[in-house]
Amino acid sequence: MKVKTILVSQPEPKIENSPYFDLQEKQKVKIDFRPFIHVEGVSAKDVRQQKVDLNNYTAIILTSRNAVDHFFRVAEEMRFKIPDTLKYFCQSEAVAFYLQKYVVYRKRKIYVGKSSFSELSPLIKKYKDEKFLLPNTDKVKPEVPDTLNALGVNWKQAIFYKTVISDLSDLADVYYDILVFFSPSGIDSLFHNFPDFKQNETRIAAFGSTTIKAVQDKGLRIDIPAPTPDTPSMTMALEKYIEKANKGSK
Repeated sequence: MKVKTILVSQPEPKIENSPYFDLQEKQKVKIDFRPFIHVEGVSAKDVRQQKVDLNNYTAIILTSRNAVDHFFRVAEEMRFKIPDTLKYFCQSEAVAFYLQKYVVYRKRKIYVGKSSFSELSPLIKKYKDEKFLLPNTDKVKPEVPDTLNALGVNWKQAIFYKTVISDLSDLADVYYDILVFFSPSGIDSLFHNFPDFKQNETRIAAFGSTTIKAVQDKGLRIDIPAPTPDTPSMTMALEKYIEKANKGSK
């Protein structure tokens, strides 16, 4: 069946040169964006109840831009003056770059991984005498605590923000040819909002092994898995599928 409409379960990209916009124009498809989940900050009071005193830590592990935002938000709410000596361990270059929103980069001790959390572990191990705080969400990939425990470092995880299911009730009567998911939480949101969801002719695109598993666990069919050796990004996977599906279609 021909692909005409796609719903991406994320916020609309803020950059003008997003590959999604290129895909939309090149393949003549309509792409809508709608976050199936969203993030809500935890209050400073709730963080304190987790027995977190920011004075006790010499290093912060930041796994996402959300972690950056909410660490600095909570610090401000606590009226905690962040010392210049604090070390920042960022999971990726994107997170480290985002950190510049809050600190003067060249004046801080910032250590950057390549992409996955395991790639950050050698840097953490090198500074194993630090006291690490991991400000994170209530839904953490097992890889993170497992890696830190294996390193034997002094660390504490604290919930600074939560992943919350968005209200999608206005989409009840809206049909899309493809639904695009990036996390198990997105699948949870789909069935929370639409408990009787039936896939039928809807194609499902899923990024990452945990998302693919979540789709399959719900008995759904995966039509567009990513990443693959041929299609390392979701937009590439979508384009390849659309070209094949729409070939010869009117």
